[in-house]
Amino acid sequence: MDAPPEFLDGARVLQVARLSHSQPTGRTRHVVDGVDVGGFATIAIARYDGSDRAYLFYCDTDWNVVTDTEHPSVTAAIEQANFEFGLLPFREV
Repeated sequence: MDAPPEFLDGARVLQVARLSHSQPTGRTRHVVDGVDVGGFATIAIARYDGSDRAYLFYCDTDWNVVTDTEHPSVTAAIEQANFEFGLLPFREV
């Protein structure tokens, strides 16, 4: 898997976690165009310039964004990721 990009969907990537050793907790579902999606390879926390909101980008192995969620802070985004996948080892980029 390649290193994370500097930007995803126009937002600056702040932290990433690989999901290769994590299993979804089943506490949430992600739906795109009416279809359940999953099997994400990585999660990135990112922020758009000029915003204090944080986004969780759920990505495939090539860092393509499959879906995302919006959060009031980086801490809240990490808490959501841990709720969905258990304790994740995020690293800053």
